[in-house]
Amino acid sequence: MLGDRVPQDGLTQPPAKVETERLLGITSDCIAGGDWSSTSPFSLVVVNIWHEPLQAGVLKLSIVLLSLAAFASAASMRVTDALLPRIASDFDIGIATAAAVVTGFSVAYGLMQVLFGPLGDRFGKLRVIGYASGVAALASVACMLVQGFHALVVARIVAGAFCGCIIPLAMAWIGDVVAYQQRQAVLARFLLGQITGLAAGTAVGGFAAEHATWRWPFGVLALWLAVTAVLISIAARSDPAPRSNPESHFARDAARLFRAPWVRVVVGTVFTEGMLVFGALAFIPTHLHLTRGANLSTAGLALVPYALGGVAFALFAGRIVRLLGEVRLALVGTALLASGLVVVAAAPDARWAASGCLIAGLGFYGFHNTLQTNATQMAPAMRGVAMAMFASLFFLGQSVGVAVAGVLVQRIGTMPVIFGAALAVIPVGITFARLRKSHAAREASLAT
Repeated sequence: MLGDRVPQDGLTQPPAKVETERLLGITSDCIAGGDWSSTSPFSLVVVNIWHEPLQAGVLKLSIVLLSLAAFASAASMRVTDALLPRIASDFDIGIATAAAVVTGFSVAYGLMQVLFGPLGDRFGKLRVIGYASGVAALASVACMLVQGFHALVVARIVAGAFCGCIIPLAMAWIGDVVAYQQRQAVLARFLLGQITGLAAGTAVGGFAAEHATWRWPFGVLALWLAVTAVLISIAARSDPAPRSNPESHFARDAARLFRAPWVRVVVGTVFTEGMLVFGALAFIPTHLHLTRGANLSTAGLALVPYALGGVAFALFAGRIVRLLGEVRLALVGTALLASGLVVVAAAPDARWAASGCLIAGLGFYGFHNTLQTNATQMAPAMRGVAMAMFASLFFLGQSVGVAVAGVLVQRIGTMPVIFGAALAVIPVGITFARLRKSHAAREASLAT
């Protein structure tokens, strides 16, 4: 595969002839050095590509469009978080029942990876992302128009199923064209689209919840997805990344991957991370509204600093990774994440909670970006399937976390749920860091 440098568990094919090209007006040294002053956050460098001929304009456009599509996917996921109290009130149901619009989206997002991973490997990742974005746009229109609660849940499930294609396959595509040594910084900057989408979705959902017509955000998301679907489909006609596995089969390939111990560590960690963090995160607006008296628009805005923490990490990712390395970054990220959630749980008002969200966001993206980087290298020959499995377990973990947290919120309240998640995530990060250090030592011994 393109850009493969670091073999892991015998799943990496030997690299072919590698040529570093100067694309998008920046060199690979710019990635490694973290100097992004000459470009926008979305203008990433693609290096070590041995697929001729190279088309720098198409590469640049593709990454910009993928970032914009990631924005829409993430916003679609989080737009209903701050709407939960309003949905519960309008349909005369409990919070746990209303949370089905969140869990349904996340479950479908995760389960559909069994389809999209192999399709991306077989037909081209950009092409599949374009088609899926178009269907997600139609599902968002349905979310805006349907009347009953059950119909809304069904529309959210369909939206989640096709939004689930975008970010995992985009990361797999970046893995195809970016060398491992630079990939963590590049992924961090690509994920600015996802990070800002998470914040925008929650904030817009909270704003809409305070108005008579609260479904208009779905219409905005539908238009955004439709435009990116068309443009990505056009860009896919000149996709420089090869189709790596024309006979890809998710169950067979996933079973092969899962036999590798390090793969089990990565996907098991991301499942647990998603369950704990997003189980708590989905109820932070509800926590601030019900226990701290904040209106829903303010409660939704309290999560914006969470995304700003992610943006701060992304902008300085190159320097942070060089300074800390993967193991210490996982530890520091976990510590910041847990500390931020504790602040949110104990905060007397939304302003203090916002500061906790900023800390938690910085920590989460430091830890999660380390997991993502390792996931892109689990199996370069089957990168679409590998990233699909990673994303599937991440979002299935989220759906489990939201479902369990919804029940616990009704029984014990929001504060113990958020505080419990903060404590539980600590051993997860420590365990991963310890195992990553051992894995790196094994790789070094095999290389000598």
